[in-house]
Amino acid sequence: MITDQVMPSSVGQTVFVVDDDAAVRKAVARLLRSAGVAAAAFASPREFLAQYDPATPGCLVLDIAMPGFNGLQLQTTLGEKGCILPIIFLTGHGDVPKSVRAMKRGAFDFLSKPVKDKDLLTAVRAALEKDALARLEQARFSEIRTRLDTLTPREHEVLEHVVAGKLNKQIAGDMGITEATVKMHRARVMAKMKVQSVAELARLIERCGIN
Repeated sequence: MITDQVMPSSVGQTVFVVDDDAAVRKAVARLLRSAGVAAAAFASPREFLAQYDPATPGCLVLDIAMPGFNGLQLQTTLGEKGCILPIIFLTGHGDVPKSVRAMKRGAFDFLSKPVKDKDLLTAVRAALEKDALARLEQARFSEIRTRLDTLTPREHEVLEHVVAGKLNKQIAGDMGITEATVKMHRARVMAKMKVQSVAELARLIERCGIN
């Protein structure tokens, strides 16, 4: 099948519209573009998966009931791939049970067809904001992991003792090294992690859930 729009290469946010109903698909894409939002429309989940790049920020407007590979299955597939793309489901009458399952699985929102323009745009803008914040947090986490990867095994060990609140003398005793050596490793850890205090280091590690 031919897509309604080629997958964009822009680093900007894009709303991906997946619906087997051509009229709905085109109407939603047209509405989004008229509001200044980039849109890429696909006739099926498989068509979307074949071209989607997880690095592309945005959100997904997804029909929940489609023949074959449906919206819920696409949601599950994306979740298994670790995709953080917020999903706004479009549901028809009688899809309430499916909508409940979708929300339990982490769907961002669901709207009943026919969708009001205002409601869709409001949901899309909120989803785009969520995606931007999530990707920012991912970038911060990645940066912290990168800093951690620069530490030597001994520096990692010192780091664990430091964030546990131990004094240099205690660390030296636990590790069987001199206090001067502990101070040297501690200084290197602080420099590599780009922090000015033990409290800042502890917050950094705790926030990212790194042990």
